[in-house]
Amino acid sequence: MRAVIQRVSHASCTVDDQITGKIEHGLLVLIGVEDEDSTSDMEWLAQKIANLRIFSDEQGLMNKSVQDIDGNILLISQFTLFAQTKKGNRPSFIRAGKPEKAKPMYEAMAQYLRDLLRKEVQLGIFGADMKIDLRNDGPVTIMMNTKDKDNY
Repeated sequence: MRAVIQRVSHASCTVDDQITGKIEHGLLVLIGVEDEDSTSDMEWLAQKIANLRIFSDEQGLMNKSVQDIDGNILLISQFTLFAQTKKGNRPSFIRAGKPEKAKPMYEAMAQYLRDLLRKEVQLGIFGADMKIDLRNDGPVTIMMNTKDKDNY
């Protein structure tokens, strides 16, 4: 699994002119799944997301997690995180998980984050053409890859 995690002051997802998810102060998480991903990958990544200390404490240091600030998460499925651009100029998405694998993993990630945070997680719509509006706070943007845990 790959994730792009952005600290935001607000974020929303719109599909067909309808807001599907909206948060204030928290994390916008773009998540990509590949077919080899396992439940343990999802759990590891969810734990990292929930406990990542990227919010400022009273001294202005990044020392608090989304849980510590009672922040929210907007979780968006994004297969393009597995784009390969080695050949030519048109990206290949062959490594992205097929919908029958990726959708249940995305839904499991949402549920696992709900359980960790003990609150609702806002969502996009899997496979839809989504419009994401956000204000990156900082900016703070972190990428993670469960296949490279030693570096994250």
